[in-house]
Amino acid sequence: MSDQPMPASSAPAPALPAEPPRRRLPRLPLPGLLGLAVILFWLATALFGPWLLAPEANEPGVDVVFGRLSAAHPLGTDYLGRDMLARLVLGAGYTVGVAIVATLLASAGGTALALLAAVRGGWTDGALSRLMDTLISIPSKLFALIMVAAFGSSVTLLALTAALIYVPGVFRIARSLAVNINAMDYVAVARSRGEGDLYIMRHEILPNMLGPMLADLGLRFVYVVLLLAGLSFLGLGVQPPEADWGSLVRENLGGLPEGAPAVIVPALAIASLTIAVNLFIDNLPGRANRE
Repeated sequence: MSDQPMPASSAPAPALPAEPPRRRLPRLPLPGLLGLAVILFWLATALFGPWLLAPEANEPGVDVVFGRLSAAHPLGTDYLGRDMLARLVLGAGYTVGVAIVATLLASAGGTALALLAAVRGGWTDGALSRLMDTLISIPSKLFALIMVAAFGSSVTLLALTAALIYVPGVFRIARSLAVNINAMDYVAVARSRGEGDLYIMRHEILPNMLGPMLADLGLRFVYVVLLLAGLSFLGLGVQPPEADWGSLVRENLGGLPEGAPAVIVPALAIASLTIAVNLFIDNLPGRANRE
């Protein structure tokens, strides 16, 4: 027998199936994470904060009015000697809650009308566009004053008023996106298959404009917060004994000459929320590339 080695097989080894690439979640930059943390903090405060307060936390106290920071009152006291920390927590429910409801109503209503205008076109588009132009020409504070004078002040009315004020702005942005998408080839293909307007709006146009509309939703939330705070500061918002952050600033203005924390704390809360939302939106993944 020969001692020569057997020749190696020339057949190629079977290729192993390639692993599908793992999709990594996009990472937020540090400013975006900071903004998200502040947003989640205020959301948790609005949802769970009132349940953690003692029943007597919102009652007028015997302590000095416009009190300074102390162990008993970490954020001082207001013009009735009430603990400002408790007032701020209770006000977060109205400020954040009403703003979220109004923003969702404005975004949903404006987007739905914009989709209808883009798909139908013609007189429907013209009538809705002229209606929105009329609404957007009315100053927001004047419109709110008319609504409050006509129907009285309530939390439900505030949410509906803020939603009506910002529906035209949402409509303009959503319509500009929907009109461009409506001219795409895949929308024409869907129409040639016999799909109806509702199908085209829900399955062809809306998913392709969702990203920009979510960014607009966040910015619209900031506008609503500032509008509600301004209305409450003018006495048109949440009425006593309840309060939101804007009314907390108004009712404690008497402590401004003394530099009382009761004036500064709610103003800082409004600023922190609006800045945090802007930081989060500006640092969303892909936003810098789109701009």
